[in-house]
Amino acid sequence: MATKKKRMPNVQSDSWVVIAADTVINTPKHDSDPAFVRLRNPCTDTAALYMLGNGDVQLYEVKAFQEEFHSWFIGQIVQRDGRLLYVTPMDPLYLLLPYLIKSGKEGKFQPMDQVVMDEEFPACSRLLRCTRSLASLHHIAEEKEVGNLKFHRYSQERTMNWLKKKVERTVIALKKSNVSVGEGVKSSTYVKVKSESECSEEDYLRYAHGLISEYISEDLSKALLQHLQLPELTTLKETEPPSKKRKLSDKPVEAGEDYTKFNSADFVRKLPKKMTAAQKTLAKVDKTGMKPMSSFFSPKVKAEKK
Repeated sequence: MATKKKRMPNVQSDSWVVIAADTVINTPKHDSDPAFVRLRNPCTDTAALYMLGNGDVQLYEVKAFQEEFHSWFIGQIVQRDGRLLYVTPMDPLYLLLPYLIKSGKEGKFQPMDQVVMDEEFPACSRLLRCTRSLASLHHIAEEKEVGNLKFHRYSQERTMNWLKKKVERTVIALKKSNVSVGEGVKSSTYVKVKSESECSEEDYLRYAHGLISEYISEDLSKALLQHLQLPELTTLKETEPPSKKRKLSDKPVEAGEDYTKFNSADFVRKLPKKMTAAQKTLAKVDKTGMKPMSSFFSPKVKAEKK
């Protein structure tokens, strides 16, 4: 006797499809498995999704690619969240900067566990466990040590020098990767229409500054522009990265309502519709002498009387 198949309940799954390096997933201890956390985005000052791995030792940035009407089949469950997440290592100092700047207004040295406090994002304290956090704080803050305790105070000068080095290293990476900047970049696809030799050093600096600005506040971005001795542009030029002109797929996850999508408005390409198996079989049939289906439903024409 045939039995009826039970319909699976419509339960919202909390699973995601993630692209990550093996070092992110393969952890030596079970309690050091990677975990998603909500933290304050240093650029937008809103909630964004990040990942802490290896027992909170490493911070990862989480970005997403999302298409319309997209889902995943995970086992026997349909995951309605069709986003494809991918994680990349991130310097935790970017996320610590806003807290240091806020506490620096008091003008006194404080322990970091009292500086990095946020009722809206309690997981922010876990950033202090990252290996690069406490070891690199001298790049953005002054330090004082009393006994076995360390106290820190935000330093604008050190922060500008640190960000300048970030920009310079980004310029080196852009040149090494042969990424065209300046007026040679006509779209987000990085299509070259000018040779690299025609791109000036200022073009690379502005482009790198735009990339770094995705991780700092607007005030810091303007201060960094002055520190780089670059005049502020009144209008958006091609020398800035495409992400500053049009939001592409590198938006922080949960940072806004319009989630990450690749902007392909300028390069629309319609793919031909694929035929089903039944349509392919029907196409092979010899239709000679066969009437179309519509003829059976059309009104019959009465024969004229002679």
